[in-house]
Amino acid sequence: MKVIWASAAEQDRADIIEFISLDNPIAAIMIDELFAEVALRLEQHPLLGRPGRISGTRELIPHANYRLIYEVQDNQIRILALVHTARLWPLPKHL
Repeated sequence: MKVIWASAAEQDRADIIEFISLDNPIAAIMIDELFAEVALRLEQHPLLGRPGRISGTRELIPHANYRLIYEVQDNQIRILALVHTARLWPLPKHL
């Protein structure tokens, strides 16, 4: 299966890397490599994560601080978001 990062997920990833690199550039590189490794694992094991909180999605915790939200459709895995576990996800509709 092919993994595709949605533009919102790519931005999430870039924001995370930028934030971490302010204090620790080596840690930023390592977490980015971890995100890439998890995406490669999903190619072979698309149901690796648990069913997501939003219908039709799955969630995987690649690191204790981050939740990767994705969907599997038509022989592709679309990564939708990369969210810090301390953040409310999904956001309530009334906000």
